Amino acid sequence: MKQIIVLLHLSAFISLFLITSDVFANDLAEWMEKDNCLTCHLEMELMPDKYLLEDIHMQKGLSCAGCHGGDPSEEDMELSMSVKNNFIGIPDKKSIPQFCGKCHSNIEFMRTFRPQISTDQEKQFFTSIHGKKLKEGDNNVADCASCHTSHSILPAKNPRSSVFPVNIPVTCNNCHGDEKLMSQYNIATNQYTEFAQSVHGIALLKKKDTAAPACNNCHGNHGAMPPEIKSISHICGSCHLNNMKLFESSDMAKEFSQLEYHACEQCHGYHNIPKPGDYMIGGDEQSICLDCHTEDDEGIHVAVSIREKLDAFVAVYDSAQFKLNLVQVKGMNDIDIEYILKDAKQKLIESRTAVHSFDPAVVEQISKVGMELTEKAIISADNEMDEYYRRRDGFIFASIAFLIFGAAIYLKIRSKNETGEVEN
Repeated sequence: MKQIIVLLHLSAFISLFLITSDVFANDLAEWMEKDNCLTCHLEMELMPDKYLLEDIHMQKGLSCAGCHGGDPSEEDMELSMSVKNNFIGIPDKKSIPQFCGKCHSNIEFMRTFRPQISTDQEKQFFTSIHGKKLKEGDNNVADCASCHTSHSILPAKNPRSSVFPVNIPVTCNNCHGDEKLMSQYNIATNQYTEFAQSVHGIALLKKKDTAAPACNNCHGNHGAMPPEIKSISHICGSCHLNNMKLFESSDMAKEFSQLEYHACEQCHGYHNIPKPGDYMIGGDEQSICLDCHTEDDEGIHVAVSIREKLDAFVAVYDSAQFKLNLVQVKGMNDIDIEYILKDAKQKLIESRTAVHSFDPAVVEQISKVGMELTEKAIISADNEMDEYYRRRDGFIFASIAFLIFGAAIYLKIRSKNETGEVEN
């Protein structure tokens, strides 16, 4: 009976495998039938926890022995898992990076399966906090399997993968959200909660925008490290390039460096980064400038000046956008106006980016061009509305004229009919 059950399991196993694998079907079926690791573990119901048939290694034809050693063709269990047959078994925590590195650090081997993949992950790992701690004998830190899992490893582009962009924050939070574990290192555990509420987290986790940054985009992948003071702006600048360039060329960058402030983080935060807005600069209560400056110092005067220029631009732009909506509602030609406002919108974005220069003159130079475009759009919108009213008035006058003409004809016909009746 057990043999029948095992055969049924193997049949289902092979059938599913043939559907999902990219290994030649005949070779695969032959290989599966000869793999006594699978046969025995299925019979004894000892398949690894969370095992997935779609595991990338299994899909490429690398079964149990590919990692754990031994001879899967040997029917005798003791011989199959003997030292003679290079059986490794379950690796200890400290040796897992080298265990995975047997293949993943071998450029010749990896070229056969994934020629585009990097082969320095193991080397990078040992430059990370995780790797350094593991070398010191700390078994609490993450290793390869902590992030990628052991027997359910899927390609990073697979939405079910533990390292698919949308899933990465949850994967990191498995350890970094564990209060008992993190208390040993004096590390906070609210990173995931804060990130989920941030502009990046909302884009990634709620909107499923995989272009939005996850933990690894800032902290690194295999070489994960906490960003240092000097590297903060460069990390943010890998996406926000213009902001970084403007900040680094500003006088503020020198001040931040001397005070050992964390560049972008000082104003925007790190895990809980709110959506930025014009409210952040200026002299009112919401301004973050007041976190460091007093109301009467030069820094606030600069901030107020920048805010005034942005507010003036936004007011004109909103007016133009309102007029464009009117033109569209009236069914008039809006194409040219839309194109002009797209260019103006770009200048508004550039003006807000220019805030990182901390120079009102730079902001004014860009916003001035944008305001000129916006005013041009307003003139075009006004012309379209004038044309609309001209057409409307013309239609009204024409309608009245037609009504008068129609009434005159009606009265004429009626008069003739009445005259004819009298004569009869």
